[in-house]
Amino acid sequence: MPGDLTARLASALQVLHWRNLVVMLPLCVGGFVMLLPFLWMFSASLRPAGEAYHLPPSLLPDSWDATSYAQVFASGLPFLRMYWNSFVVAAASTAGVLLTASMTAFALTRLRFRGADSMFALLFLGLMVPPSLVLIPIYVGFARLHILDTQLALILPALASSFGVYMMRQFMLGQPRELEEAAMIDGAGYWRIYRSICLPQLGPALAALGIITFTASWNNFIAPFVLIKSLEQMTLPIGVVALQGVFGGATLSVLMAATVMAVLPLFVVFLVAQRFIIEGMTMTGIKG
Repeated sequence: MPGDLTARLASALQVLHWRNLVVMLPLCVGGFVMLLPFLWMFSASLRPAGEAYHLPPSLLPDSWDATSYAQVFASGLPFLRMYWNSFVVAAASTAGVLLTASMTAFALTRLRFRGADSMFALLFLGLMVPPSLVLIPIYVGFARLHILDTQLALILPALASSFGVYMMRQFMLGQPRELEEAAMIDGAGYWRIYRSICLPQLGPALAALGIITFTASWNNFIAPFVLIKSLEQMTLPIGVVALQGVFGGATLSVLMAATVMAVLPLFVVFLVAQRFIIEGMTMTGIKG
C-alpha cells in the first residue's frame, strides 16, 4: 500500500516538470478566474448585510457573519421542501432519460428496420429546437389534463432527450458486436442482449449522461417558472427568486446564502463524477 501511494505521488509530480509550466500556468490562472464568481458568492453569503454592497467588492469579508443562512430558513419559505422537490424532479428526469435514451439508441443501432436513419435525423433536429419554444403547447396540454402545479408537470417533458439519444447512439456505434452475436446464436433475445450485454458496456456514457441531465434538471428555471405556482411545489431556482421577493431584494447576503446551498450539491456531484463525464464524452466522439 505505501509503495502504491509513493508510485502515484511520483507519477503526479512528473507533471510538474518545467516543460509543462508553459501549459500549466495559463490553465491555473484561467481556472482561478473561473472560480472567482463562486468564491465571491460564498464570501458574500458570510458578510453582514451592509458590507455585501461595498464597492469595489472584496474577495474576503472584513467580518464573518453566518446569520444569512439562518435567515433563509426563517424566511417563511419551505426551503427544505424545495430541496426535496428539486431532487425528486432531477432524479426522476435522469432515470427516465437514461432508460429512454439507451433503449432508443439500441433500437437505432441494433435493430434493422426501414426509416431508422430518417428517425434519427428527426431526433437530431430536435436538438435545434429551444425547450422554451414548446412550453406553450405543454402548458395548454397539461392544463387540460389538470396536472399543472405538480411535480408530474416537470417530470413528464424531461423523460426523453434528443441529446441523450444522440450520445448513446454514438457510443453504441463503437461497441464490439461479437458478444451480441454469440448471445443471439445461443438463443438470447433483443431484450436480454440489451439488459445483459449493452447496458454494462454503456457504464461511462450512462454516468456522463446522468450527470449532465441531473445538472440541467436541477438548474432548470423556465419550466418551473411557467408550470408551477404554489410554494409547496416550487424547485430551488424558483425558490431563490421567491426569496428575493420575501426580503424585498434588500439583503444580498441572504440571496447568496440561498444560492450557495442550491449550488452545493452540483459541486459535490461534479467533483465526485468528473472522471465519468470526461470519459463518457471522449468515448462518445470516437465513432460517428
